[in-house]
Order: sequence, then C-alpha cells, then structure tokens
Amino acid sequence: QVRMVESGGGSVQAGGSLRLTCAPSGLSLYAMGWFRQAPGKEREGISCIDFSGAQTYYSDSVKGRFTISRDNAKNTVYLQMNSLKPEDTAMYYCAADTTWATLVAGRAGYWGQGTQVTVSS
Repeated sequence: QVRMVESGGGSVQAGGSLRLTCAPSGLSLYAMGWFRQAPGKEREGISCIDFSGAQTYYSDSVKGRFTISRDNAKNTVYLQMNSLKPEDTAMYYCAADTTWATLVAGRAGYWGQGTQVTVSS
C-alpha cells in the first residue's frame, strides 16, 4: 500500500524559509512533485523531479525561490522554499507518478494528505 507522508509545513513571516519533506512508502524511484492549493484557487503544480534527479521543473511562481531535491537512498524528496511570500500560503501536497512528464502536466497517480504553509506579511 502506498503512503505519502509530508512534513515541514508551518507558519513563517514573509522572507523566511521552510523545507518540506515527503517520504513515500510502498514505492520508490518514481518521479515526485509538489503541488499546492490555496483557498478558492485551483491546484497548482509548482515543482517536480524525475526519478534520478536529473530533470526538474518549476512553475514561474516559484522559480528562483524554491528548490526540489531527492535522496533516493532515503526515498525522500525535499522542497526548500526561500524568500517566502504571503501568496505562497496554501496547502502543499506531495505527489508521485511513474513519469516526470505526467507531473509536469499537472497529474499524479499518488497524493499525500498535504501540509499547510502560511506566510504572514
């Protein structure tokens, strides 16, 4: 059974940093990604990484501020979020799929429960 466990969310002031962690169980060497959804807004795919770590994708809204990485030995993916802005406030979801392209297209086969990120001005 696949289980995606996210951690690292919280509250931070604008300009601060957080690091999200996702440790999936029941699957490994999948492409991994992070999505977010703010109240009243559509879900947004913000970053993903292929199984090897060689390919990454960032949405324009986070490019240059967020960094995705993975440690396959620990079967863990990270999202380092720097220079956070109030508009980054959302529920952040870890996702996985067999292909990186599927995540870039905004879809995923597996989803976590989400971790809340709140950025105050």
